[in-house]
Amino acid sequence: MATVFTRIIAGELPARFVWSDEYAVAFLSVNPLGPGHTLVVPRLEVDQWTDAPPPLLAHLTTVAHAVGAAIRAVWAPPRVGLLVAGFEVPHLHVHVFPAADMRAFDFANAAASVDPAEQDRHAGALRAALRAGGHRATVPR
Repeated sequence: MATVFTRIIAGELPARFVWSDEYAVAFLSVNPLGPGHTLVVPRLEVDQWTDAPPPLLAHLTTVAHAVGAAIRAVWAPPRVGLLVAGFEVPHLHVHVFPAADMRAFDFANAAASVDPAEQDRHAGALRAALRAGGHRATVPR
């Protein structure tokens, strides 16, 4: 059975994509821990990160690094968080988000809802920062 992420990747469900390549996509979280909270997701349906082929895991880390640099460029947080939890959806995904302190890593603090216009602005800002960072070919329009 396809996961919600597989359905998003297939275009069956909407998402605000900021990255798309042959192996992975990245899109904004619907329950963000902060502005620009992005999920980096492999196109291959893999449940846990330990099940991923090492080259795929390395690619996800490379994409997360680029997204993290874009988050720093746009919001200038004290830190950019990186987290692999995997309990929400049984499809490997890496959370990349701005972090002011350790509370930023607590999903109890995630937004229950977000303003769509604000999310559109965040996605646009991340796309612009990714393009400026040399990733033009992987940033969707």
